[in-house]
Amino acid sequence: MKQYAIIVAGGSGSRMGSSVPKQFLPLAGKPVLVHTLERFLTYSPAVQIILCLPADQLPAWREIRKAHSSLEAFASPILETPGGATRFQSVRNGLALIEGEGLVAVHDGVRPLVPVEVIAAGFRQAETDGTAVVAVPAKDSIRQIVSETENRALDRASLRLVQTPQTFRVGLLKDAFRQSESPLFTDDASVAEAAGFPVFLVDGSYENIKITTPEDLLLAEALLRNS
Repeated sequence: MKQYAIIVAGGSGSRMGSSVPKQFLPLAGKPVLVHTLERFLTYSPAVQIILCLPADQLPAWREIRKAHSSLEAFASPILETPGGATRFQSVRNGLALIEGEGLVAVHDGVRPLVPVEVIAAGFRQAETDGTAVVAVPAKDSIRQIVSETENRALDRASLRLVQTPQTFRVGLLKDAFRQSESPLFTDDASVAEAAGFPVFLVDGSYENIKITTPEDLLLAEALLRNS
């Protein structure tokens, strides 16, 4: 079954305190986004990559792509599409480039350390059950805010922290994205769930961090050095 990966990278770098978009920041000598793409390349050169970036970032990306010949090892050229104003719109733009059936993994461009075995597990689960959402158990105690004066403890044993990739049968995800956008759609799993599809979880990895703050970049550097 044909496999696709929609890589969504729309960050501005504001929380990093940088004028450079966080997906382009250097990490161990290469932009964060290049690390992410190379993880999928290691998984399988046959995956069709669809990259969703803000339109004004595409020229910078094309210069980065020219400088990293490793990305030419994909069996098919990386497809590009301008991202939308929201993640929902960006993923929908990426889905529009897929014709026919297959499996599609949606992944954050700033999760450069996703283990190859996690990518593989997502595709296997989605082929069997239609959906596969990467998640890890919560480590910390968690409290829910009920009001300004009330909060309550939640049972962390029953909670999972959701990551990406989130992988689906193409037809299922396209059906889900035909509904109107909602502020409750924080990821692709929430879109699929709202459309009535069951969501199946796959074990993720605590190394699969999302680069959002300077501390995340330092942690990623340390993890790469020790890998």
